[in-house]
Amino acid sequence: MFKRVAVPNRGAVASRVVRALNELGVESLILCSEADKDNPYVAEATFFKVIGPSAPRESYLNQDAVIRAALEGGCDALHPGYGFLSENWEFARKTGEAGLVFIGPSPEFLKTMGDKVSARAVMGGRGFPLSPSTGTLLGTLEEMAREAEKIGFPLLIKPAGGGGGIGMIPVFESGKLQSGLKTAASQAERGFGKSELYAERLLINPRHVEFQIVADGREALHLHERDCSTQRRRQKVVEEAGAPGIEEALLRETAEKAARALASLGYDHLGTVETLYSRESGFSFLELNPRLQVEHAATEEVTGTDLVKIQLRLASGEKLKDILPAGTPEKRGHAVEARIYAEDPLRFLPSPGPLKVFRPPYGGGVRVETGFKEGGVVTPFYDPMIAQVIARGETRGEALDKLSSALEAFRVEGVKTNIPFILALLRHPPFREGGAHTGTSEELVKSPGYPNPAPEKSS
Repeated sequence: MFKRVAVPNRGAVASRVVRALNELGVESLILCSEADKDNPYVAEATFFKVIGPSAPRESYLNQDAVIRAALEGGCDALHPGYGFLSENWEFARKTGEAGLVFIGPSPEFLKTMGDKVSARAVMGGRGFPLSPSTGTLLGTLEEMAREAEKIGFPLLIKPAGGGGGIGMIPVFESGKLQSGLKTAASQAERGFGKSELYAERLLINPRHVEFQIVADGREALHLHERDCSTQRRRQKVVEEAGAPGIEEALLRETAEKAARALASLGYDHLGTVETLYSRESGFSFLELNPRLQVEHAATEEVTGTDLVKIQLRLASGEKLKDILPAGTPEKRGHAVEARIYAEDPLRFLPSPGPLKVFRPPYGGGVRVETGFKEGGVVTPFYDPMIAQVIARGETRGEALDKLSSALEAFRVEGVKTNIPFILALLRHPPFREGGAHTGTSEELVKSPGYPNPAPEKSS
């Protein structure tokens, strides 16, 4: 195991990694921006170092500053968390060349899976189902449009090297295709530094189901599925482990197929195979996230695993058979996670400011992951997520009830939050009944009386 691990990240994930390192008796070095130096996880770490100003490009995204601080701090490994540099293959390569262990997949996997077109080709070549799509679109706008049109409408234009909903443009008719391509390329260039695009068949209101995989370069196991269908602007908001209303045998078969595909590649770390699902067409590959997911805690709650400790053990050279000797654990009950944002629940715009009151709902079968404390400040420089609240129950209904009670007890003053949105969602009949799809949140927000719609009457 490592002696000291650098953590160039912030918020809930920095707190989560520091906690795992403390429990393993490994020293931690938090590398933070000037804006984050007073957050609670900084005090919980063994050491900390401010690496730059508040702007991400001058701190968390400054590759040379991060590596230099980790080396000067006596670290032998680096855990990138999620976001920022966690999926940057060049950063992973430079970290290794500097003599530090990058706690994540090998750079070649980050490079291959970071390009959505190559990732689709790799997974499709190993028997994982794909929706119809183009390769990377080349040539003039007219030539690109002609190629994209071959897969039929509706279609979705997507950046080949991005994610998070940025640059994704749905197109329903030929006359809107060239303008959609132009907009997507511009957004991709701004968001990811490259404008390459591809197009795939657009499924209307599918489910978003992902499979958690752990691998050591030779073997791979799945840790079941998460349903991440509840989204706002293509960003996940509520995640569940497992996926309600889908046959267990089909979920298990798809999870095993995903594990076999990554094992055949020699994949060597945590990875999440994301898919879209509809009852008519089944599962189709969306992308592979080669890192710890925000929603990892939901899987931990139903499997009894610790995914951050698994990351650390894999990166230190341990084999999967020693980490999980019994193989895939059985699912125990159901877990639901809500992402709490400092944002206006009506306009869904960030609401930065001081946390005059910040009292999360700990206990009672509820888990909270956060990087904030009362008296802290939500700055405008970063993603406005302030906590994740996770509830586990023996049944889905019990987990949902626990989560509702916890969110009603969560006290936040000084900033607005999306808690009213989450509470409305938890009592929204399509979600409550297990039939949520990627458009359910938008339907809820447009419903009469939101954010306090009257429940539908039972027939």
